[in-house]
Amino acid sequence: MRRHPLLALAMAPLMAGGLARAADVDCKNPVDQTSMNICADRDLQAANGKLNETWRALFDKTSKPGREKLLKAERAWLVWRNAQCEFNTLGSAGGSIHPMVHALCLSQLTQAQTKLLNEQLHCEEGDTSCGGQ
Repeated sequence: MRRHPLLALAMAPLMAGGLARAADVDCKNPVDQTSMNICADRDLQAANGKLNETWRALFDKTSKPGREKLLKAERAWLVWRNAQCEFNTLGSAGGSIHPMVHALCLSQLTQAQTKLLNEQLHCEEGDTSCGGQ
Protein backbone atom coordinates (compact mmCIF):
# COMPACT_ATOMS: atom_id res chain seq x y z
CA MET A 1 0.00 0.00 0.00
CA ARG A 2 1.26 3.49 -0.84
CA ARG A 3 1.67 5.73 2.19
CA HIS A 4 0.86 9.40 2.23
CA PRO A 5 4.15 11.34 2.56
CA LEU A 6 2.84 13.59 5.36
CA LEU A 7 1.77 10.72 7.52
CA ALA A 8 4.98 8.81 6.91
CA LEU A 9 6.75 11.52 8.92
CA ALA A 10 4.65 10.56 11.91
CA MET A 11 5.92 7.01 11.83
CA ALA A 12 9.47 7.59 13.09
CA PRO A 13 10.49 5.27 15.93
CA LEU A 14 10.07 6.82 19.37
CA MET A 15 12.13 4.38 21.40
CA ALA A 16 15.31 5.22 23.25
CA GLY A 17 17.58 2.22 22.71
CA GLY A 18 16.66 -1.42 22.42
CA LEU A 19 16.04 -1.35 18.67
CA ALA A 20 18.23 -4.38 18.06
CA ARG A 21 16.08 -6.55 20.27
CA ALA A 22 12.74 -5.09 19.15
CA ALA A 23 11.90 -8.23 17.18
CA ASP A 24 12.29 -10.36 20.32
CA VAL A 25 9.83 -8.40 22.49
CA ASP A 26 6.63 -10.14 23.53
CA CYS A 27 4.09 -7.33 23.75
CA LYS A 28 1.60 -9.56 25.53
CA ASN A 29 4.00 -9.62 28.47
CA PRO A 30 6.62 -6.85 28.30
CA VAL A 31 9.14 -7.33 31.10
CA ASP A 32 10.98 -4.00 31.28
CA GLN A 33 10.62 -0.36 30.31
CA THR A 34 12.45 -0.79 27.02
CA SER A 35 10.03 -3.57 26.08
CA MET A 36 7.06 -1.41 27.06
CA ASN A 37 8.47 1.43 24.93
CA ILE A 38 8.84 -0.92 21.98
CA CYS A 39 5.29 -2.22 22.40
CA ALA A 40 3.86 1.31 22.65
CA ASP A 41 5.72 2.19 19.46
CA ARG A 42 4.27 -0.88 17.73
CA ASP A 43 0.79 0.24 18.78
CA LEU A 44 1.53 3.71 17.37
CA GLN A 45 2.75 2.19 14.10
CA ALA A 46 -0.49 0.21 13.83
CA ALA A 47 -2.57 3.32 14.59
CA ASN A 48 -0.64 5.31 11.97
CA GLY A 49 -1.15 2.51 9.45
CA LYS A 50 -4.91 2.54 10.01
CA LEU A 51 -4.94 6.35 9.79
CA ASN A 52 -3.03 6.22 6.50
CA GLU A 53 -5.45 3.65 5.11
CA THR A 54 -8.52 5.64 6.15
CA TRP A 55 -7.05 8.95 4.99
CA ARG A 56 -6.19 7.52 1.58
CA ALA A 57 -9.69 6.09 1.13
CA LEU A 58 -11.24 9.44 2.03
CA PHE A 59 -8.82 11.33 -0.20
CA ASP A 60 -9.63 9.05 -3.13
CA LYS A 61 -13.37 9.60 -2.59
CA THR A 62 -13.16 13.37 -2.20
CA SER A 63 -13.54 16.03 -4.93
CA LYS A 64 -10.51 18.07 -6.00
CA PRO A 65 -11.48 21.13 -3.89
CA GLY A 66 -12.21 18.80 -1.00
CA ARG A 67 -8.84 17.08 -1.42
CA GLU A 68 -7.01 20.39 -1.07
CA LYS A 69 -8.89 21.15 2.14
CA LEU A 70 -8.41 17.61 3.47
CA LEU A 71 -4.66 17.85 2.87
CA LYS A 72 -4.53 21.26 4.59
CA ALA A 73 -6.53 19.91 7.54
CA GLU A 74 -4.35 16.84 7.90
CA ARG A 75 -1.15 18.89 7.85
CA ALA A 76 -2.54 21.12 10.58
CA TRP A 77 -3.76 18.11 12.55
CA LEU A 78 -0.29 16.52 12.51
CA VAL A 79 1.27 19.70 13.87
CA TRP A 80 -1.44 19.92 16.56
CA ARG A 81 -1.18 16.24 17.51
CA ASN A 82 2.57 16.39 17.92
CA ALA A 83 2.47 19.64 19.90
CA GLN A 84 -0.37 18.37 22.10
CA CYS A 85 1.55 15.22 22.98
CA GLU A 86 4.70 17.23 23.70
CA PHE A 87 2.63 19.21 26.18
CA ASN A 88 0.72 16.23 27.58
CA THR A 89 3.90 14.26 28.27
CA LEU A 90 6.06 17.05 29.64
CA GLY A 91 5.95 15.46 33.09
CA SER A 92 7.81 12.38 31.90
CA ALA A 93 10.37 14.20 29.72
CA GLY A 94 13.86 12.86 30.27
CA GLY A 95 12.67 9.68 31.94
CA SER A 96 12.84 6.14 30.63
CA ILE A 97 9.03 6.03 30.57
CA HIS A 98 8.76 9.06 28.28
CA PRO A 99 8.96 7.19 24.93
CA MET A 100 6.07 4.96 26.03
CA VAL A 101 3.94 7.81 27.39
CA HIS A 102 4.58 9.89 24.28
CA ALA A 103 3.77 7.00 21.93
CA LEU A 104 0.57 6.26 23.86
CA CYS A 105 -0.50 9.90 23.54
CA LEU A 106 0.22 9.95 19.81
CA SER A 107 -1.59 6.65 19.37
CA GLN A 108 -4.67 7.84 21.28
CA LEU A 109 -4.96 11.04 19.23
CA THR A 110 -4.27 9.14 16.01
CA GLN A 111 -7.05 6.67 16.77
CA ALA A 112 -9.45 9.56 17.45
CA GLN A 113 -8.49 11.19 14.13
CA THR A 114 -8.97 7.88 12.31
CA LYS A 115 -12.47 7.63 13.78
CA LEU A 116 -13.28 11.16 12.64
CA LEU A 117 -11.98 10.51 9.12
CA ASN A 118 -13.85 7.21 8.98
CA GLU A 119 -17.07 9.05 9.83
CA GLN A 120 -16.33 11.45 6.96
CA LEU A 121 -15.70 8.47 4.69
CA HIS A 122 -19.10 6.94 5.50
CA CYS A 123 -21.36 9.98 5.36
CA GLU A 124 -25.01 9.55 4.65
CA GLU A 125 -26.20 10.88 1.30
CA GLY A 126 -27.12 14.54 1.61
CA ASP A 127 -25.28 15.15 4.90
CA THR A 128 -24.03 18.70 4.37
CA SER A 129 -21.90 18.64 7.53
CA CYS A 130 -19.76 15.93 6.05
CA GLY A 131 -16.75 17.44 4.31
CA GLY A 132 -16.69 18.81 0.80
CA GLN A 133 -16.85 15.47 -0.87
